[in-house]
Amino acid sequence: MPGEKEINVNLFNVLDLLERLEIADKDGGYEKLKEQIAFEKKCIERKLYQKPPVATNN
Repeated sequence: MPGEKEINVNLFNVLDLLERLEIADKDGGYEKLKEQIAFEKKCIERKLYQKPPVATNN
């Protein structure tokens, strides 16, 4: 189970995402919002499929 710090970080990330979407909606309406959603989706997928660094024992 994630700790409080990890949960808070995840919630702040979601709040940041929602704020960026709200700004896109204010700035350009539906088309800008669609572009921003596509961008955010790519960013999330990049994080999901990112391979963590391999630890080396020196």
